[in-house]
Order: sequence, then structure tokens, then C-alpha cells
Amino acid sequence: MLRFLVCFVILLVTGYGLLLAPFTQPAVVSATSTLVKVSAGCIRLFGGHARGQGDFLTNPANGYTIEVRDTCNASNVTLLLWAAILSFPAPWRLKGKGLAAGTVAIHLINLLRIISLFYLGQYNSTWFDFAHSYVWESVIMVATLVIFSLWVQRVRLAQSGAGLPAGQSA
Repeated sequence: MLRFLVCFVILLVTGYGLLLAPFTQPAVVSATSTLVKVSAGCIRLFGGHARGQGDFLTNPANGYTIEVRDTCNASNVTLLLWAAILSFPAPWRLKGKGLAAGTVAIHLINLLRIISLFYLGQYNSTWFDFAHSYVWESVIMVATLVIFSLWVQRVRLAQSGAGLPAGQSA
């Protein structure tokens, strides 16, 4: 447990440091812009009105706009999940699967978050503020913890099926 905690803290601090480093900013900006464009595309796909440009998601019909900022792109919770998975004693093959599946799940949840906030903000700014600051922050954090927990359960099942004691990696 101590090894996990030490490794987790080191990976988390390193990850957040890299996320804030100037040389990673072009990738962060690009990822955020892509999220905005995908959100706009999903909204249009289901009959809504949206245009994504840079980090702004706009309804061209009424002019309503939200800005998708750096931490709104789920980079922080993705790093949290990565640090937890990479710190956990498991085979690298299972870590890779967990990183891939967990990242996809977090980003799909975040896509729903962005789209729901876009619609909510057009109808009630008070509800938008509450949902943005409290509801979705909690949902995405809990979802990250659930994803990690489900992955740990799969690792334990794989290890018990392979005859390894729980917590031991191959």
C-alpha cells in the first residue's frame, strides 16, 4: 500500500507538472479544440444548433456561447486515473487496457458533460452554475473512481484466474 501511495503521488505531481508545462500547451489547446468540435458535431447530429471554434461552443441561432477551458477537457481526471492505474501492482498488459478503456470512458462522460452544460446554460444560468461547479465536478470525479475500482476488480479476477496472489503482477 505504501508503494502504491508513494508512486501515485509522484506520478500525479509529475503529470500535473507536465500538463502545466509550456511545451505541452499546444497539445492541451488542440485537445480542447477537438473536444469543442466533437461536442458541436454531436449537437448538430441530434438536430441542435452549434458551432465550435477554438475553445468556444456557440449556438448560432441565439448567440449563446460557452468557453471550454483547460480543466474542462477532462485532463485532470484523466491524469488522476493514469496515476492510479500505473501505481497499482498489475501486469503492463492490463495497465495498458485500463489506461485505454478508462481514458475513453472519462472522455465520453466529459463529452456528455459539455453538451448538457451547453444546453442547460441556454435555459437557466443559475442551474448552469450549480451543475457546472457541483453536480458535474462530483459526477466526473466519482466516475473516475468507479472506473479505477472496476479496473482493479478485473485485475484481481485476471490474477486469481492466472493463479497469482492478489496484488502480485506477472
